[in-house]
Amino acid sequence: MADTLRQQQANPFRIKAYVRGAATLQELDADVRQILHRRGRGGLIELPGIGRGLAAHIEEIAHRGRFAQLDRLRGALDSERLLQTVPGIGPHLAKQIHEELGIDTLEALEAAAHDGGLEDLSGIGPRRGAMIRSGLSSMLGRALPRYPAAETAPSVALLLDVDREYRDAAGAGRLPKIAPRRFNPANEAWLPILHTDRNGWHFTALFSNTALAHRLHKTNDWVVVFFYDSDHLEGQHTVVTETRGRSKGRRVVRGREVECGEYYRAKDIARTK
Repeated sequence: MADTLRQQQANPFRIKAYVRGAATLQELDADVRQILHRRGRGGLIELPGIGRGLAAHIEEIAHRGRFAQLDRLRGALDSERLLQTVPGIGPHLAKQIHEELGIDTLEALEAAAHDGGLEDLSGIGPRRGAMIRSGLSSMLGRALPRYPAAETAPSVALLLDVDREYRDAAGAGRLPKIAPRRFNPANEAWLPILHTDRNGWHFTALFSNTALAHRLHKTNDWVVVFFYDSDHLEGQHTVVTETRGRSKGRRVVRGREVECGEYYRAKDIARTK
């Protein structure tokens, strides 16, 4: 992860955090899985240089043999295969969830499973929905704080500013590019990726590479912004060009359209003074 972030010109302090975490694991006398088995994630957090986010990453690698965040930064994340690791989700349902809901992470699936969006799909009744929620709870670990709510996430002003920086830099050809595995038969490095920082948050931004974005020809419009706090805990939002309402033609954060409307109204008022 540290090597990948270094190649993509990420924040040096973020890179050093992964280097320190790796050094801590290399210096252990026993397999880290023994600590997990005996003391859970809390035992990892007590280790030098291992915070809540790194502990969650270590647990993911130990239990599932993969590091989804690293796969994403390398362009190697197979969203449908990832969704199939959840009990109750087979190949057909994974494809449906990814294409119809635009979901490509377990965290986004968890949010949809709890807000009712998942059960809107055909074939998912209360019983299967409960199975998926239970499986996600076990896989993700409820002790790990996440950032699904607007009040605990970066402001829309920050997210829109990251979106602006990303699209400007991508348009000018100033960003490193990765070769996503999906929808890229020529293995072309076409997807620009940005790492930047604002107000104590680390951000990673890249155009959406979901099946839905390709089908609607939005791969140069929809921007997925991942955000991380000092413990490397991850959240995400998608920024798009609004196609209706008062904010039509403006960039809005999906799920936070009301806040974006207030943000633009305040800017318009300030502009007229």
